[in-house]
Amino acid sequence: MRAHQSRLRLARVLAILTAVAVLAPAAGAYGAPGYAAKKRPEPGTLTQLAGKRGCLVDRSAKAGSCGRARALAGPGPFMGSRAIAVSPDGKYVYVASSKSDAIAIFARARKGGALSQAKKGAGCIAAKAGDGCAVAIGLDEPNSLAISPNGRNLYATSRAGNSITSFARNPKTGVLRQLPEPLAGCISGSPLPGCAAGLALLAPDVVVVSPDGLDVYVGSFFGNSVAAFARNPANGALAQLSGTAACIAAATAGCASGTALESVEGLAISGDGASVYAAAALSNAVVTLARNPATGALAQAADGSGCIVEAPLSGCTTGVQLGGANAVAVSPDDEDVYATSLFSNSLTSFTRATSTGTLTQKEGTAGCLIYLRSAGCSFGRALVAPEGLALSPDGRNVYVAAFKTGAIAVLDRGESGAVAQKPGTRGCLSSRSPDCGAARALAGVSSIAISPDGRNLYSTSFESDAVDVFRRNR
Repeated sequence: MRAHQSRLRLARVLAILTAVAVLAPAAGAYGAPGYAAKKRPEPGTLTQLAGKRGCLVDRSAKAGSCGRARALAGPGPFMGSRAIAVSPDGKYVYVASSKSDAIAIFARARKGGALSQAKKGAGCIAAKAGDGCAVAIGLDEPNSLAISPNGRNLYATSRAGNSITSFARNPKTGVLRQLPEPLAGCISGSPLPGCAAGLALLAPDVVVVSPDGLDVYVGSFFGNSVAAFARNPANGALAQLSGTAACIAAATAGCASGTALESVEGLAISGDGASVYAAAALSNAVVTLARNPATGALAQAADGSGCIVEAPLSGCTTGVQLGGANAVAVSPDDEDVYATSLFSNSLTSFTRATSTGTLTQKEGTAGCLIYLRSAGCSFGRALVAPEGLALSPDGRNVYVAAFKTGAIAVLDRGESGAVAQKPGTRGCLSSRSPDCGAARALAGVSSIAISPDGRNLYSTSFESDAVDVFRRNR
């Protein structure tokens, strides 16, 4: 009898334990010891796509674990921080390759963001017929790209050609076709067969298009200038503005006179189209230019609000850590401006007055993030020779490409516009720095661009002859 009762109790205990097991949460759901709970990546961090989807290298380079592509030799040269551009519809990515004298064209996968290149002339356009590319004049060491807001035109600067070239873009196929000579498909500051003459185009380093699509601006490194062009919305053709409105420069005949414009290497336009900002490397300055939306002309204030410089200069305001300023970007909300500086190994942050466009460097450690440590600045890692700069479309993150470290720094942007690097290996990816998460083919990373949907970050690496592809975790 007792044995029978014991068996009944045991059966009941087993039934209860089975029910508990069925109702219990999945293993690791509450972080119980011994279970490997899968953690979601932190928002804003980057993950390189696996295998050949994570990087493409020029077919003349060692591929390693990367895929191969044509016309990718020397993408994103040291002079130039906008060598990669994503079409407004997010379907295509374009890369300026200075050693290939070419623009490489890639289709972007809707899912995952991986890149693929079409065959022959649909996959690239170059100064010569090598690599099976279509041919265009004026692409002599191209270094910067910009796409019109309507996606129908692409513009490229070429340092050795002293030129800006204009292309019609097929939104369906991504293919580029240079505008014919009557529409000035090439404008150069030096005598170049097939190109129209342009003023203040000497080693042009950066090109941007206004948000309304009516104007194009070119910053020239050796020209110490910003040249202004009217854009025909119907066909994308450019015509340089007349008179002194054609350009603003440190000292160039025929241009309006500007201050602290030596070696313009970076340009950005505010979303409202009212302000153009220039980073001038040898002036160690960030310059503010007011844009006339009706005419496209640029003007600089002389009351001290038209430039912020590292050392005292008449007509400018003094800032900090601006040595070799070389890239500049405006936040999506138009409230902040950021600049990288090569010699200072820094990222500087400015508050923008939305009514006037003037800049004020943020106070204290919010005003500068610098490699290693500097009094009055916040601490940044892997920021040696920072070049490229981009903000996420949601405004929550700032990304910086550091040429010498072969690194991409990942920064959080707060409500005040101040930035802070993410801690540990989440704060940067690198092919060289032990302080960062590991990434492939990032030697000489110089330019970065983020897809309009915010899902991917793309970078060019000059020394790796590569384009890298990352998922931006959200």
